[in-house]
Amino acid sequence: MYNKNSRNLLATMVTLLWTIPFAVGQETQPALPAKATLADVVNYALENRPSVQQATIDEEIGEREIASALSAWFPQINATGTYNYNVKIPTNVIGGNVIQLGQKHASAAVLQADQQILNPALLQASKAAKFIRQQNALNTENSRINTVVEVSKAYYDILTSEEQLNITRENIQRIQKQLNDAKVRYETGIVDKTDFKRAQITLSNTLADQKRVSELLTYKYAFLKELIGLPAEQTLNLSFDGASMESEMLLDTTSVLDFNQRVEYQQLQTVKQLQQLNTQYNKWTFLPSLSAFYNYAWDFRGPQFSDAFGEAFPRSVLGLTLNIPIFQGGKRTHEIRKSKLQETRIDWDITQLKNQINTQYEMAMATYQANLNDWQVARENVVLSEEVYNTIKLQYDEGIKTYLDLMTAETDLRTTQINYLNALFSVLAGKLDVQRALGIIPSEN
Repeated sequence: MYNKNSRNLLATMVTLLWTIPFAVGQETQPALPAKATLADVVNYALENRPSVQQATIDEEIGEREIASALSAWFPQINATGTYNYNVKIPTNVIGGNVIQLGQKHASAAVLQADQQILNPALLQASKAAKFIRQQNALNTENSRINTVVEVSKAYYDILTSEEQLNITRENIQRIQKQLNDAKVRYETGIVDKTDFKRAQITLSNTLADQKRVSELLTYKYAFLKELIGLPAEQTLNLSFDGASMESEMLLDTTSVLDFNQRVEYQQLQTVKQLQQLNTQYNKWTFLPSLSAFYNYAWDFRGPQFSDAFGEAFPRSVLGLTLNIPIFQGGKRTHEIRKSKLQETRIDWDITQLKNQINTQYEMAMATYQANLNDWQVARENVVLSEEVYNTIKLQYDEGIKTYLDLMTAETDLRTTQINYLNALFSVLAGKLDVQRALGIIPSEN
């Protein structure tokens, strides 16, 4: 009985050991709300998207690299052990006599400490550390900005498709009713079968549109999951507010372009500062390097291996090492000239980037304003097409208009509704492009 209870207790403990970490992992695993808004999705992406996490890790790796480079300023302590078996013991002539110097077995244990006092390479590394940190931080910020833009566009794209799917469903219901009405009219002999057949064709085409949008929507959800770092097996449900989307379309078109706001411009400025430091370092290479050292050693020797470690003969040295570069074949001069040429090249990179940023801004602003005008026109066309359709529908019911007129009005209504959604998405996406061109995309969650 005791053994059985012990086995049961052991099994319970093992189960708990496996279950508790899993439960804790489940509790700490981040999750999206049941109805995620755009802000929820963006915040989740900033915390879980692989590229953002990789940029953060790269930033931490950079910190370790800086610390590793600067660690050379600290004392470097090493221990060394040697053992030699003298097959032929060295000799020397002293007072006309040939005397053996040493023993068959010789060994030593050395403890040495070195300290850098003056080193041009370490001075350059110390000054460059700030700019390397800045460069790594800018890479992370750039990744976060791209995430905000790409996730927002994907969210807006899904919003457009969802609304398009809703419109298509409404159209299907309306066309189905028209089909039923046309069938009744055909069966009662009021009209021939042409209207009925046309209604069937229109319904089939609209059902095909619904299938296409629905299938593409599945892909768009999968793409958004990939962007935000959400596992494929998890469900993603989004919350849409069309009114709030329309209110977010407006943008201050009087904003002035400032290159310093762009991450890419800041990155190139940092690269230039690092290159200037490299030029300065090449000028410093004429400076001497100075270091201090101290060692303490224990020498062991004896005629037999068993006696080799019997008695220690200690020795110790404290000193300085000074290295003065005198002539390097003109290498220093060539390196300085090369570094200055690289500085000039970076200046041209900055000039080219400014031109590109200005072009991006002008294109983004022109596209945004054109899309905004298209949206305004599309919104008005939706109202007009609804009025036209309702009027023609009444006239068709009264027998004034033909079914072809009704079908044309139906097609115009559906087209204007889809154009309105596409224009809405284009304006929202265009606004993001303008904000990115201005460098005002928020990268903080």
